Amino acid sequence: MKVLSVVGARPNFMKLAPLARSLSKRGGVKHVIVHTGQHYDVEMSASFFCDLGIPEPDVNLEVGSGSHAQQTAQIMGRIETVLLEQRPDVILVYGDVNSTVAAALVASKLGVKVGHVEAGLRSRDWSMPEEINRVVTDRLANLLFTPSRDGNDNLRAEGVPNGRIHFVGNIMIDSVTYVLPKARQLNTSERYALTDREYVVVTLHRPSNVDSADTLGELLRALEQIGNDYPVLFPVHPRTKQRMAQFALEPPENSGVRLLEPIGYLEMLSLVDRAGLVITDSGGLQEETSFLGVPCLTARPNTERPVTIALGTNELVPSQCGPIVEAARKRFGAVREGAVIELWDGHAAERIADILERSV
Repeated sequence: MKVLSVVGARPNFMKLAPLARSLSKRGGVKHVIVHTGQHYDVEMSASFFCDLGIPEPDVNLEVGSGSHAQQTAQIMGRIETVLLEQRPDVILVYGDVNSTVAAALVASKLGVKVGHVEAGLRSRDWSMPEEINRVVTDRLANLLFTPSRDGNDNLRAEGVPNGRIHFVGNIMIDSVTYVLPKARQLNTSERYALTDREYVVVTLHRPSNVDSADTLGELLRALEQIGNDYPVLFPVHPRTKQRMAQFALEPPENSGVRLLEPIGYLEMLSLVDRAGLVITDSGGLQEETSFLGVPCLTARPNTERPVTIALGTNELVPSQCGPIVEAARKRFGAVREGAVIELWDGHAAERIADILERSV
């Protein structure tokens, strides 16, 4: 069996790593890794492969950045050549980035079976490019691997046959459990002269939050106010950094907000694990904080991961200064035991590999 995995951005790498390890232990399975090159910065890409122990990609399409249309079109054109050369039995796509939908579309038209890892998630917000990518990919996929029961319900409501839906659990948690001991050895909080559970970690990158000067200004004012109470560490995504420069927005130097360059997965996990609060608009951090028992505020009107609210530590907040500061002061330090969510147990990749061996 030849399995071809297509990854394009950081969240994909964390989902690929456990499956790459599991497939490498299976006799008679050849696993080809294709990196589309959407994240080409070292900290955004190469360091993740190193931290997670992922083999070097067999193919790098070197697409780089661009508009959604440009990026998707380039990936489609280049992945077609790879699929015709490799002729895999199944192509695996991950999450909801542009490479996910582009590869699924090309593979489907070539008659190659498609497996979608992290299928069935829905925000029901059609202004999110990721929602469009998720829905289209799930319509094309032959094997839909869901991380939570609500994913199964969403797919059934859309008319997907039960035989295509496979509840396997959250593969992101496989990566967390694999690297957490190593991440904890880093003592990253000490390196930044921080006291455990006495600081805030922030990530913001979604266009709805950073592409508007008004919204980004509200968020930065909130961080500045929170920084008066607790140290705030903010690894700044390249998109966010660009917008901050464009809008001439930046927390004052004497505030408690420390702007950092993007950091690797191990270092980030080490910081999140010991934080008193996380503020984010990321999907993956909603899951990781729930598993770790760290309070999380998600600056979005909705989430495709409602299980993190129902059973985890996540709370949605408007992208406005007042509500964020109020919620932060209420939730800071409210550490609890990690959430026990069904099949978030570190073995999702093994279940996926088992299904692939039976189904392909």
